[in-house]
Amino acid sequence: MAGGPDPLFGLRNNFYLGAYQAAINNSEIPNLSPDDAVERDSLVYRSYIALGSYQLVINEIDSSAATTLQAVKLLALYLSGPENKEAAISSLNEWLADPAIGNNPSLRLIAGTIFLHEQDYNEALKHTNAGGTMELHALNVQIFLKMHRSDYAEKQLRVMQGIDEDHTLTQLANAWLNLAVGGSKIQEAYLIFQDFSEKYQMTSLILNGKAVCCMHKGDFDEAETLLLEALNKDAKDPETLANLIVCSLHVGKSASRYLSQLKLSHPDHLLVKRVSSAEESFERAVQTAA
Repeated sequence: MAGGPDPLFGLRNNFYLGAYQAAINNSEIPNLSPDDAVERDSLVYRSYIALGSYQLVINEIDSSAATTLQAVKLLALYLSGPENKEAAISSLNEWLADPAIGNNPSLRLIAGTIFLHEQDYNEALKHTNAGGTMELHALNVQIFLKMHRSDYAEKQLRVMQGIDEDHTLTQLANAWLNLAVGGSKIQEAYLIFQDFSEKYQMTSLILNGKAVCCMHKGDFDEAETLLLEALNKDAKDPETLANLIVCSLHVGKSASRYLSQLKLSHPDHLLVKRVSSAEESFERAVQTAA
């Protein structure tokens, strides 16, 4: 198959761009090699995870499944509830320490994803920094941007561009970096998301990308239009709700309903934690003043 067309190209693209249901619906691909079949199942299960169907993934992947799928099951367990996080991280550390499977790229990707959720960026990089797949490189870009190290993120992007400049993940990573750098780079990021929206199915991820660019440019009305379209596609998407809160405040509208939705569906979201912290500080100040 070396050098031939990638039979999973469409499936990967749907997953990368947030078209999770489309990835699931179009996953019946004939004549896959055993390795490609495992990769296909991994992308399908990760799509279910992105849609919040954690229990389905936990139930369907049994102990005889490939390491790649076991890693995906760990991610589902980790995300399924706060009471399962400790057990998931404990199992993850055991597997990472096992020389037989510890260097598995899928396991390293899931490790990076989980430690990114934990905001333990150094631990995440321990497992992702060696790269090896486009997804690992793209995750490195995300981690470095979270650490406010756009210089390191740019180095990772250069590696990705050297491998495949037109790859969807390379384009996405380029857009993320442009948004972080700001200034004249915002328009370049917007054009990347615009290109995606012309080529592929419109998703919340693409709409949010365009909306964030509009907010950076001060065009909050256009951003609101894009975000409301994204909300129609997925009423519980945390990034859509978070961006609508910011956008509403800028256009002078109430954001309380979006904040309530975000608190209910994603109580651990960074914006929810920030608002709660601000509310507690305000309460303390009022009590002190009284």
